[in-house]
Formats: sequence, C-alpha cells, structure tokens
Amino acid sequence: MMTTQSAERTTSLDRSLDPYVLDPANVQEPPTTLKGRLKFLGPGMITSAAVVGSGELLTATALGAKVGFMLFWLILVSTFVKVWVQVELARWSISTGKPAITGYADVPPKFLGRGWMAWLVLFMFLQFLIGQAGVISGAALAFSMLLPIGGDPFAIVSIGSWVAILVAVAIGIHLANRYELVENISTWMVMLVTLFAVAVVFLVQYTEFAWSGADLADGLRFQVAAGAMGVALSMFGMTGVGAGEITAYTYWVVEKGYAAWTGPNDGSESWVGRARGWIKVMKVDAWVSWGVYTLSTAAFYMLGAAVLHPQGLQPEGTQVMEVISGIFSTAVGQWGGTLFLLGAGVALFKTIIANVPSLGRQVANTLSVFGAFDWTDMAVRDRWMRVIMVILPITWGTLGVLANSPLALVIIAGILNALFLMGVAVATLHLSRTQTDPRVKDGPGFMVLLVISAVAIFAVGTISLVDLLG
Repeated sequence: MMTTQSAERTTSLDRSLDPYVLDPANVQEPPTTLKGRLKFLGPGMITSAAVVGSGELLTATALGAKVGFMLFWLILVSTFVKVWVQVELARWSISTGKPAITGYADVPPKFLGRGWMAWLVLFMFLQFLIGQAGVISGAALAFSMLLPIGGDPFAIVSIGSWVAILVAVAIGIHLANRYELVENISTWMVMLVTLFAVAVVFLVQYTEFAWSGADLADGLRFQVAAGAMGVALSMFGMTGVGAGEITAYTYWVVEKGYAAWTGPNDGSESWVGRARGWIKVMKVDAWVSWGVYTLSTAAFYMLGAAVLHPQGLQPEGTQVMEVISGIFSTAVGQWGGTLFLLGAGVALFKTIIANVPSLGRQVANTLSVFGAFDWTDMAVRDRWMRVIMVILPITWGTLGVLANSPLALVIIAGILNALFLMGVAVATLHLSRTQTDPRVKDGPGFMVLLVISAVAIFAVGTISLVDLLG
C-alpha cells in the first residue's frame, strides 16, 4: 500500500490499469491536506468545459438581455443547488467503482431486466445526436466571421468548411481515448474561456454600457418581477450542471482513479478511511469546478444585462455573437469585436471537445447495458468508445450544416432532456439509499441539501416537460 507522500506524487492512475476494475493492488492512500487534494483535481475541469458553452455564452447572455441585472442572484442559486446531486452520485461511483448508467440499470421498476432509467438513456441517443449540432455550427459561425472561407462568412460554404475543420480536430484529439489528454485540454480551455469571460465584462467598462456596483447589488436582491417567472425557470434549468454533466462526472471520477485508489469494499475500516478520503478529494474537485463555471456564467449574464438590456435588444441563439461583436467593434474598435468572436468560438468548441468523450462514454455504457459488449473488457470497451467518438462529431457537424432545427426533433429532444433531468434526481436518491455504504456518507445536513437539490432538479424537469407538452 502506498503512503500518503508517495500518493501525492502519483496524481494519475496508470493507464495500463483498468479504472473500472477495483483491484486491491491499486489501492492508494488519499491526501490528508487541502494542498494535497488540490494536486488530484481534474474531473471537474472536464465538467466545467462541458457546462460553459452554448448554455452560458448564448443562453445566459440572452436571459440577461431580457431582464437586466434583476435575476443575477439566480445564477448563484441555480448553480449551487445542483452540485449536491452531482457530489452524491459521484460518491456512489467512488464507493462502487461503477459509472452512472450501470447504476441506472438497477433503478426500479425494471423492464426486461433493466431499470427504466437505462431505457430512458437509450432513447436519449436522439438528444445526444442532435443536442450538439447547434453548438458546433455556432462555433463554426464565430470562426467564419473571423476568417471566412470563400468570401461570405454567413454562406454555407464558409460555415460548412469550418464545421468540417472543427469535426476533424475533435476526432483527432480523441482518437487516443486518454483521460489525461481530455483533462489537460479541458483545463487549459476552461482557464482561457473564464479569463475571456471576465475580460469581456471589464471591457464593457470602456463603453457607454459600463455597469456599477449598484447594478450588482440590485441583482443580488431576491426578487422576480411580474412576468419574469418563465425566464427565471428557464435560467434555473439552463445554468450549472445538467443531467448529462452529472452523469458524465461519474465516468471522470472513476477514470481519474478515485475509485481504483479506494479499492474494493472489503468491509474494513481502512477501506472506509480511504473512501472518505478520496470522496473529500472529489468534493473539492466538484466545488472548484462550481466556482469556475459560476464565474463564467455570471460574467456572460452580466454582459447581456449591461450591454443588451439597456438597448432593448433580445437576440437569440448565435445572433448574440453577431450583435455583441458589432457593439464592441463600434465602441472600442475592431480588436474588441475580434476578441469577442475568438473567445466565443473557443468557448463553444470547448463544449464539443468535452462532450465527445463524455457522451461517447455514456453511449458506450448504455449499449453495454443492453448487451452489445462486455463493459468489463477494457480492450473491447476502448474500441467501442473510439468508434462512437468518431460518429458523434461527424453526425453533429452534418446536422449543424444541413438541418434547420426541425421543430418535431427539437420538441422530442426537449421532452427527453426534461425526463432525463427528473430521472437523474430520482436515480441518485435510490442508488444512495440502496448501494452507497452508509459509512462513507455525510451527516443529516448534507442529506437535507441533497433532497432540496433533487427536488429542485425534479421540479425543473417537470415544469420543462409541462411547458413542452403544453
């Protein structure tokens, strides 16, 4: 067994080992200090890379444009509330060594031997396929506006060419299917995008749309104006971690090595000590991630509230990039608009870089649950992941160029996503109650926050579903 000092020098699991197999030979003592725990961070940066994308750059900015600073407080609340479900599901993964979808298959009621959540994820393949099409086309639009191919930046030739380039880059990055590569790229891109978001907010101070401390103070008052409830609910559902990110996080905490270093549960107190130690590392990782994507989300919201709201502008989708880029070009010079487009393109593409391996793992795990292959066979699992991680970006790119957001597909995808959000909350509570060793759980205070988090997430999913069906 490794000592804590040697553990602190070994911050990544040996890639020749299977992270999904709990072998006593891989046991490693967790760090006991905050400084030591910080050396083992990583999964949360991949989560942040997935979170801070279209939902924040486009949606948070658009919501700020609609209501101004009034709902700024809701950014902090909506991101904070959801983390507790994320932490609890990751706790279950560390204590069992299993990823989320393997657990979802155990959630009753079962149909044909598999839990209803596993069937729901199977239907979620539609959402997995079309959900990122708009993101990759949005990133292509930003780069096309910077460097058009063929003359017209808004023509299908230029946007399609940039989509092809981004698809090729995404496939090239992930062909190796290595956790360390995903973590390192995600970390650097998250840092760049966060700096970009903060820089853009302060760049506003050199324009006629400068914001003040009084604006922020007003936005931190717990208020919702008449007629703004729909926007508030939309913001709560779209900011922070969603069902996909909560699910994906379990794969990253396992592949980082938290579960393998904890080892199989032999009932001993030493296992309990290791499990609680690595769970503490995970919690630091999750909360650092929360700080990063909350800062970025708040910055993009402020951008919409300060620049767009006073002018009565409410652009939607990729129009946000065009409008704000034009405003910065006029107010501070061409370099301002160029900086915004470059940062926006990187922010959107970063989401693709994170979601190719994240959704690749979820799709592969779901197929294994339904008997396509043996998830415990590392070589076979790796081949399936590689193939899926080629298919996903090609499909997203093709839909992004050719499809015009068919209403029927969008509605179906929205219904599935709302159901998935509700299902993750229910499944997390079930797995925590039935499969997580009680000795590695936190006290009643955490359970209260977990229930509040689960109820809030379930409520948002329910409201979204009712709204879509209505």
